[in-house]
Amino acid sequence: MAATKKHVAILGGGVCGLYAARVLTRVGIPVTVLEKGSLPGGLATSHERSGNWYDLGCHMLHEFDKEVYEDIMSLMGDDSIPVQLDAKIRWAGSFYRYPLQFQDMIKGIPIFTLAFYTLGLFYAQIRQALVPWHPKNAEEALIQLYGTPLYKFFFKDFTHRYWGIHPRELSATFITTKMPRLSAVDVIKKTLGKVGVKDKSLKAVDSALHEETLHYSRTGAEAMPRALAKAVMEAGGKVILNADVQQVQMTDGRVTAVTYQQGGETHVVECDECISTIPLPWLVQKADPVPDASVVEASHQLRFKPISIYGLLVKKQKCIDGLYIYYRDRFFHRVGEPKNAGLVVKPEGHTVLIVETTCEIGDAKWLGTDEAKERLFTDLELENICAREDVVEVNILHGETGYPIFSLGFEPHYEQVIQWVKSVSNLQSTGRQGGFKYPNMHSAMRMGATAAQVVLKRLQHS
Repeated sequence: MAATKKHVAILGGGVCGLYAARVLTRVGIPVTVLEKGSLPGGLATSHERSGNWYDLGCHMLHEFDKEVYEDIMSLMGDDSIPVQLDAKIRWAGSFYRYPLQFQDMIKGIPIFTLAFYTLGLFYAQIRQALVPWHPKNAEEALIQLYGTPLYKFFFKDFTHRYWGIHPRELSATFITTKMPRLSAVDVIKKTLGKVGVKDKSLKAVDSALHEETLHYSRTGAEAMPRALAKAVMEAGGKVILNADVQQVQMTDGRVTAVTYQQGGETHVVECDECISTIPLPWLVQKADPVPDASVVEASHQLRFKPISIYGLLVKKQKCIDGLYIYYRDRFFHRVGEPKNAGLVVKPEGHTVLIVETTCEIGDAKWLGTDEAKERLFTDLELENICAREDVVEVNILHGETGYPIFSLGFEPHYEQVIQWVKSVSNLQSTGRQGGFKYPNMHSAMRMGATAAQVVLKRLQHS
């Protein structure tokens, strides 16, 4: 295969695209990765501000995929810092381990209230066992999984606030691909199963393990994609930053070239295969010739939830107890303190907070208005994280396409776009944005490796 000098264009230099390039360059396939940002990594990187690194979210590598994990460790070497998972959730007036454990649930809810929720869950399981039904939306899916009382208490308002969309307007598919399972509820379901009440409902996503080793770096999340990009280039591949894809040119049902802009100049990359990890709607809209109007319209129905990350430099040695904490009723939904995982922060006696929010492009959170910052500081003080006078810097980072939105009825639009992608014989679209999915970092890299293997098979037969 090393003698086959066919060229592969990879659109997007996040961890998925970079790992696809890693797999291909290891066997001698020429690759060009086009990344719109100024750093490799996409959403899974960090940005330097005034000498400190701020992650675009809480990104650490798991060990679940042994092949990917060992490969990344070989690239990072001493840059990797192992750290034990220490996540919490602010719930029922206290802090509990995340994912929520059964014993925490018992401690967090009065006994009569707990009995009420358990009866609701019991009723939901009995109903599904006797009269199976298919939920029409996320609200019905959550009720099927957890019962009406738990849905109203734990999921309804948080889901609506987080997404800006009522659960009735989200697809039931969202629950099976994004919503983590409550291990506390799983214990109850297993108990019901022992008395003959089998769980035949939808399955939510398996939660992260309560005890596991994660891997981080002294400069934050940026170290891993930087190591990947370096390995790709050392193996002869190209990783071009600040490269904004303009057109994906096609001839006779095949991608033949990709046009991109960099520094005001237009460049063309000819290719024999193309792996796209840019947002799926963007791929459709950059295609030349333009796909059928129905495909273009379907792509416009696939939307993403933007995110605004407030990176704070705080004049405190430490702000939170743990790596990150989830919140259900605050301006933010998660606060991380990467210094607790080994991030080096300057000057001494300071720390960095990664405060994650969902938003809309152009709204107060996105712009970081005085009103938004006031709400941020107020909630940080109410949670005893830090006082506003402790905050030395506020750095706002954006993710225009942070999370795919599985709105009600999105599936046929998604399927129509995917069928168009499949109709192009040398094109793949994968990763979080390109696949319109919810992988974590190691899963995204596995998706990149899978796409690379498809390319290798195609080139063998070309």
